[in-house]
Amino acid sequence: MLYLGCPQWSSAHWKGRFFSSDCKTADMLSEYAQIFNSVEGNTSFYANPKPDTIATWSNAVPENFRFTFKIPKKISHELALSQYQHELKQWLTLFSPLFSRLGMVLLQLPASCSPSYLGRIADFIDQFPKELTLGIEVRHRAFFAKGDAEKRFNQLLMHTGVNRIIMDTRPLFSESPSTPAIIDAQQKKPRVPVNVIATAQAPVLRFVGCSDLAANKAFYAPWLSKIRYWLKEGRTPYIFFHTADNYDAPLLARQFVRDLGVEHPVLDPFIAEKQPSQQLLL
Repeated sequence: MLYLGCPQWSSAHWKGRFFSSDCKTADMLSEYAQIFNSVEGNTSFYANPKPDTIATWSNAVPENFRFTFKIPKKISHELALSQYQHELKQWLTLFSPLFSRLGMVLLQLPASCSPSYLGRIADFIDQFPKELTLGIEVRHRAFFAKGDAEKRFNQLLMHTGVNRIIMDTRPLFSESPSTPAIIDAQQKKPRVPVNVIATAQAPVLRFVGCSDLAANKAFYAPWLSKIRYWLKEGRTPYIFFHTADNYDAPLLARQFVRDLGVEHPVLDPFIAEKQPSQQLLL
């Protein structure tokens, strides 16, 4: 199984381009789930949703859809994986109605999380429910230096069945900071090496594309063979497509899947493409 998605499901820019032209905000997740079978849920990183919102999300998607949600930044950044147990228990209780639709929980760690935090990472993995799939993203450069720190981190993930999240921001940083959206994205996204490894069953790729869709092909070409290989191995990859403003993220996903040569709903006509075109009144 291949899960594809974007870093959001709600975007006014997608109305009339991918979603129906009259799509209401409340219906965006439902229409999004007709195109993709997963989403990178960043909202949980910043704030907890209300319980009735969780129920609404669950009812808006089909059975085969899988959410991924980030652990709150209070746990990963503010508490730095220290004395987080109460907050984690509350978060898991809140999201428990979604567990059957939860493909993976994402733990995104800040650049300040150095190899000295390996003990805390191991403790978090030990405390995390074994029935849920966990993915961890690190940003400290030592975890990309192919030295002892990276080796110990990868071995920890492999031993515990945790997926290492891979972020490929090369396309984003290949273009000049010519727009506010690109400038903002280049300031926020990490510029780290792309060390390709599958430490568990569900490897995760966060691909941050450049504005020129065709120019992304050179960057993701090696990923095509790697994804095919993982699928042949029986793994379940998750791929999330970003652009600086995410305006064309669904088009980037469609282009990638076309080149990958597999069947996926993203190749079907978008809802907007199935709507009758508006005739100009003369």
